[in-house]
Amino acid sequence: MSISRRRFLQGLFASSGAALVGPGLLQVAHASSNELASQWKISGSHWGAFRARVYAGKVQEIKAFELDKYPTDMLNGIQGIIYSPSRIRYPMVRYEWYLNRQKSNNAKRGDNRFIRVTWDEAITLFHDELERMQTQYGPWAIHAGSTGWRSTGQVHSCGNHMARAIAMHGYSVSKVGDYSTGAGQTIMPYVLGSTEVYAQGTSWPLILKHSKTIVLWGTDLVKNLQVGWNCETHEAFEYLEQLKEKIAKKEIRVISIDPVITKTQGYLNSEQRYINPQTDVPFMLAIAHTLYNEDLYDKKFLDTYALGFEEFVPYLQGKSKDMIEKTPEWAASICGIKADDIREFARLLVSDRTQIMVGWSLQRQQHGEQPYWMAAVLAAMIGQIGLPGGGVSYAHHYSSVGVASTGAAGPGGFPRNPDKPNKRIHKNKDFKGYSSTIPVARWVDALLEPGKKIQANGATITLPDLKMMVFSGCNPWHHHQDRNNMKKAFQKLETVVSIDFTWTATCRFSDIVLPACTQWERNDLDLYGSYSARGLIAMHKLVDPLFQSKTDFDIFTLLARKFGQEKDYTRGKNEMQWVEELYDGCVKANKGKFDMPDFKTFWKDGFVDFGKGKEWTRQADFREDPEIHALGTPSGFIEIFSRKIDRYGYKECQGHPMWFEKSERSHGGPGSDKHPIWLQSCHPNKRLHSQMCDSQAFRETYTVQGREPIYLNPTDAKQRGIKDGDLVRVFNDRGQLLAGAVLSNNFAPGVARIEEGAWYAPIDETIGSLDTYGDPNTLTQDIPTSELAQATSANTCQVEYEKFKGKVPAVTAFTGPTEVN
Repeated sequence: MSISRRRFLQGLFASSGAALVGPGLLQVAHASSNELASQWKISGSHWGAFRARVYAGKVQEIKAFELDKYPTDMLNGIQGIIYSPSRIRYPMVRYEWYLNRQKSNNAKRGDNRFIRVTWDEAITLFHDELERMQTQYGPWAIHAGSTGWRSTGQVHSCGNHMARAIAMHGYSVSKVGDYSTGAGQTIMPYVLGSTEVYAQGTSWPLILKHSKTIVLWGTDLVKNLQVGWNCETHEAFEYLEQLKEKIAKKEIRVISIDPVITKTQGYLNSEQRYINPQTDVPFMLAIAHTLYNEDLYDKKFLDTYALGFEEFVPYLQGKSKDMIEKTPEWAASICGIKADDIREFARLLVSDRTQIMVGWSLQRQQHGEQPYWMAAVLAAMIGQIGLPGGGVSYAHHYSSVGVASTGAAGPGGFPRNPDKPNKRIHKNKDFKGYSSTIPVARWVDALLEPGKKIQANGATITLPDLKMMVFSGCNPWHHHQDRNNMKKAFQKLETVVSIDFTWTATCRFSDIVLPACTQWERNDLDLYGSYSARGLIAMHKLVDPLFQSKTDFDIFTLLARKFGQEKDYTRGKNEMQWVEELYDGCVKANKGKFDMPDFKTFWKDGFVDFGKGKEWTRQADFREDPEIHALGTPSGFIEIFSRKIDRYGYKECQGHPMWFEKSERSHGGPGSDKHPIWLQSCHPNKRLHSQMCDSQAFRETYTVQGREPIYLNPTDAKQRGIKDGDLVRVFNDRGQLLAGAVLSNNFAPGVARIEEGAWYAPIDETIGSLDTYGDPNTLTQDIPTSELAQATSANTCQVEYEKFKGKVPAVTAFTGPTEVN
């Protein structure tokens, strides 16, 4: 029997039972009617700030924040994230693991069969596994250190919550470095005294005023500046617009050194110097050779600000190491640029003020430390480091670097570390000789070769025998290399736990999966503009958490409750109290410099504007006085030769920058006949890494037959009988995938591109299974850059492709798990 709510209430009143209802039920009805009223709420994202129209408890419309004059169309994908069919709806446990725990058949990990459990059972299983690891093994068995780009917001920062909760329970293995800049951030402190990759660069107005030549070395500003670490402002695009005008008027010359015509080059209508993939160092060495032999380099600058040039010159002249003179003729045969063009380019660099901008892609290759080091050597030889519009930068493509900073302090974050380390439940910190910290990209090596000793940045690392891994808001099945190797490695793990809002491949290969909500289903705040510090933005909860998802704060509070640390974990505060505390801390930090309203006003208005920043030249103070403003290198000067690195005795990263041939190369050599195409797997144009790949309607704006695009040179494609829109099987000895062909003359013969972040979608869990969607890391090789950084070498990758024939398999990436009853 059914009865309407109206008739139910009528019946209550008719029987004089209204008092039983009380005001509560009537208030709920009143609240429901309010919820039906359309509201505009403010929030933020890596893609920028926006206002959302919420009606009937659902996000109906999104428009860019009014201060953002150059919004990215990726804002159109946000609704698709919230309402994605890939959302994790309930706590789930891998079926085989649920039955047999650590004795389960791990070859079945990835078969996508899960059983639904309650939140209490899921948290209990998570806690019990942490307990088992600490008591049966020790802290060396748990790795909870892998992190990614996370969602924006300071209170609900998933990595902080995971780190704090796990650390309050006991010690575990952590990581050092990251996938984005692993080689660059390791080598540059030896050379220029800071990581450089995360450093503010010379302000764009100064570059536009003083530079006559801008060299974009493996960097695509227009593509990559669409996203930012915090809530992005897109203010840099105003300056790119001005740069475009200056190029048209021939006031500035911009040259892109790249195997492909980039989005930036297309927008600016700038020049290109084609270079064979991964051969930047021979080109750079030949430029240095020309500057030295033609006496065009700045001797005074080198004498005043740099050390080690005398040790480098013999290598340049062919009188040390490989005994090969680094002439333009030598380089031309490798990099594909004519010797006379190399000489002409070298002379151009010193003819007037030159700003060199280096991209991160340049160091994501085998020996990725070398091009970064060599770019600094070139800048030192040119002698313009510390001058406005001169020198070298490594981050102008990132988070609006180059937009002048206001100097305002941003909000802090939810604490990452325990307040009382001595109150850990498990105080055992005996790692049994294993290292407690490992390079970020070497955890698969640890699974496959536990106990192996490797060299890393001057230290000897003993890889731990990991038994359990925890991932929160992190998708290593996107950012690590060689999927089939990862499958083998994951079979060694006893337990894998993932906390996320969507069914990434990492979740599919996990044992316990906990549903977090998206950043738009909770309250938070964020810095508006990472490097510009333009303002502070409120992130109002747009809708309640969907299905049974919870905030990261709530999830790890539940875990802390299991081992009696709930109050210590939260410090007795709820979500909104934390939001207010972080805001008030920001007010205190900015007192006397920036006027900020009280929290209530801020939360109502949704934004605090700190205004425009002050222009600044990178390393100007060092140039003014290198003694008072010494660099952070061991000597305090630019180190062209590093005695510290030289003492390490590494084979593939020695005392000065050098050319090392790659294990896979596009300019001839072993394997190039079998797999002749260099595969570029750069940052995507329509996502942030793997974030937004699950936004179905937005994904459909760029996919080809439902697959990730592969961008091909038309001549290469024609030779293989492939037309635009065809499905293509891309393969090498490591794996195989399907992708949709997009033919473009922007890509040179022998070069192809599949953007990283495409979701891994194998037909099944077996080794070698065809990836049905197009994840390039199905094909990339998992080798370190060198003994120094031990970073990723994703761009050292050769493949072949052919037109796909046969029955086309369905894409398996976005449908969620098979639920076993």
